[in-house]
Amino acid sequence: MAQTNTEKQFQNFEVNIKIKLAALWASVTFCYLYGDYFELYIPQKTASLVSGNHLLNSPEKLFFAAFLLAIPAIMVFLSVLLNPKMNRILNLIIGSFFTLIMVLIGITSFETWRAFYVFYAFLESIITILIVWTALKWPLQSENTILK
Repeated sequence: MAQTNTEKQFQNFEVNIKIKLAALWASVTFCYLYGDYFELYIPQKTASLVSGNHLLNSPEKLFFAAFLLAIPAIMVFLSVLLNPKMNRILNLIIGSFFTLIMVLIGITSFETWRAFYVFYAFLESIITILIVWTALKWPLQSENTILK
């Protein structure tokens, strides 16, 4: 009796570029949160938070940090909502900006207790580079789809 190849294949769907960008921004946002959370485990970190002897030691600095870290979270939503042209521009600009910030943070954080922070900084840089790359490769609309 002859055997037929009836192996079932899983269907692979093409993911919309807006969803890809939103997922990348969500991923980088989670990395930012985990990096800042794990930083609390560094010896004397919580003591310095209580004493006020830390980087965000004024209302203005704290507000600036909150504003800065709200941007990636908002980009999750904007990547789905915005029209392609504005979406691409914002992802290129903001993705590049956050890549530069995280590379600088990664380079300046080399010490034993901050190895995890360097890891997250470079992982976040890779994700934001993927955001920029995805935005750069945004597919153009074909004439057939424009006419519909």
